[in-house]
Amino acid sequence: MVNCQMQPMRLMNGQLVPAQADQPEGREGTIAYRILEQHNTSGDMKNLKIRFDGMLSHDITYVNIIQTARMGDMQEFCLPYVLTNCHNSLCAVGGTINEDDHAFGLSACIKYGGNFVPAHLAVIHQYAREMMAGCGKMLLGSDSHTRYGMLGTLGIGEGGPELVKQLLHRTYDISYPDVVAVYLTGKPERYVGPQDVALALIKAVFAKGLVKNKILEFIGPGVDELSVDFRGGIDVMTTETTCLSSVWRTDKKVRRYLQIHGRGDDYRELEPYNGALYDGAITIELDKIRPMIALPFHPSNVFTIDEFTANAGDILNELGLTSDDIRSKITSEGVRAEQGIIAGCSGGTFENLTTVAAMLAGTDLTYGHFQMSAYPASQPQLMHLLRNGSVEKLLASGTILRTAICGPCFGAGDVPQNGGLSLRHTTRNFPN
Repeated sequence: MVNCQMQPMRLMNGQLVPAQADQPEGREGTIAYRILEQHNTSGDMKNLKIRFDGMLSHDITYVNIIQTARMGDMQEFCLPYVLTNCHNSLCAVGGTINEDDHAFGLSACIKYGGNFVPAHLAVIHQYAREMMAGCGKMLLGSDSHTRYGMLGTLGIGEGGPELVKQLLHRTYDISYPDVVAVYLTGKPERYVGPQDVALALIKAVFAKGLVKNKILEFIGPGVDELSVDFRGGIDVMTTETTCLSSVWRTDKKVRRYLQIHGRGDDYRELEPYNGALYDGAITIELDKIRPMIALPFHPSNVFTIDEFTANAGDILNELGLTSDDIRSKITSEGVRAEQGIIAGCSGGTFENLTTVAAMLAGTDLTYGHFQMSAYPASQPQLMHLLRNGSVEKLLASGTILRTAICGPCFGAGDVPQNGGLSLRHTTRNFPN
C-alpha cells in the first residue's frame, strides 16, 4: 500500500530506480529544485535565501505580525499579503476582541496595501487555492497547513517572525532540503477519499521521521487518476508528515482548475526531468488504500475502519481509552458516535461535500442521537453546492450547514460533550 525507500532514487523513463552512488548529478531535475532556484536570492543553492511571491495570515496571527513589522519601520506590504478571518471568527464569548482584531486587519490592509477577506467567506487555504496559488510560485503562511502543491506551488507554513522578515525585505534562510518522490500508482476504489490516502501516508512516515523538513514531490501515473480537489485533500495533510513543503506535477486538470477560477495565466506544466535525482521515494498504490480512521490523539495513529470496528475494544485498550464513556460506544452494530464534522481545508471541499450529500440523500439525522455539521470551505463553493442540489440534500438529511471557518479543526465551536465521540473530517484530532 505504502512503501518507503529512503535512499537516493533516480527517475528514469517514468520509473524510479536506485541511483548509483558515484552519480550525484540530477537534483536540478526535480520540480522542487527549479522552483527554489527561481526564488533563491543567495546565488548558492546549498544555502537558500528565499523571497516569496505572496503571504497569508489568519486572525490568530496577523495582529502580532503587523504590529511587529511596524516596529521595524514597515512602510507598506512589500509583497501581496492576504489577511483572512477564519479562525477567531466567532464572537459569542470574550466581548469584542475578535471583531476588534478584524477591524485592525482591515485598517492595516487599507493603509499598507493588503487584501482583507471578511469572516465566514473563506478558510485561509481555500482562499489561496482559488485566488493565489499558481504553477511555480512560493507562498508563505502563518498557519501550519500552508500547502498548495497540487497547483504547483511550494507553500510553507511558519511562525510569525518569518513573515515579519519578508515584510521588512529580508529573506527566508534555510539549507537546501532533501526532496523525496511520492510515486502514485493505480486508482482509488469507490468511497476511498483523499483523507484516506493522506492518513496512510502519515502512518507510514511520521513515527520514524522519514520526511522531516523535506519536500515531498508527487509524481507517477496515479496523479492522472485524481482530480485537483482530491490532490488538494492529500496535499494539505502533508503537514502531518512533518515535511517542509510539497509539490505535484501539473497537467490539463490543473490548467482547467486555474481557468475556472479566472487565472489561466498562472498555469505552467511542471514535470521532473528524466534522470531527476531524489533523496528517497515513497510509493503509494492508490488501488490498495482502504477507508482509514485516525484515533486519538494524532493523525498518525491510523487504522483501517474495518480493522477498527472489528477490534475496537482491544485497540481502545491499547490506547488507554478505557473509560466507561468510551467503552459504551462499542455496540453489537459497531462503534457509535454522537457527532460528525466535515470542515476546513481538508474536509469542506466541493467534491467531498457533493459526495457526502449524495450518500446522505434520503436519510434522517434529526432524531437527536447523532448531529452532523458541514462547513463549505468558501462562499464560491457554497454557491456551486447550492446549484448542484447538494445543499438541499444535506439540509433535508438534518445536516447543519455552517459557514467557512476553521474552528472545528482546533476546537473553536462544535466541541463534543464530555466523554463523547466525534468523527471529524478535519486536519487534526486533538484531545477534547
